[in-house]
Amino acid sequence: MTLNLLYFAWVRERIGEPRETVETSAETVMDLVAELKAREPRYELAFSDLASLRVALDQELAEFDAPLAGVREVAFFPPMTGG
Repeated sequence: MTLNLLYFAWVRERIGEPRETVETSAETVMDLVAELKAREPRYELAFSDLASLRVALDQELAEFDAPLAGVREVAFFPPMTGG
C-alpha cells in the first residue's frame, strides 16, 4: 500500500524532511515504524523513544497498534501541550 507520511517538530528535524510517500506492507503503525527504523540511522533516531511520540491516521489520533488498512496518511509528532 502507498502511505503519505508527515513528520512534525523534532521528528521532522531528525528525519530531515517534512513528508514522504512510502510503499509498505505494514499491517499496523508499529510494523511501519519497524520498517522505517530499518531503513537508515536517522529513522532509528527519530523513532527511538515511542513514549515521546504520538501518531494520527488520516488526521485522527491513534495508537501504535492501530491497523493501517484503508489509511492514506500517517502523521508523527511529539505530544501537544496547551495553554
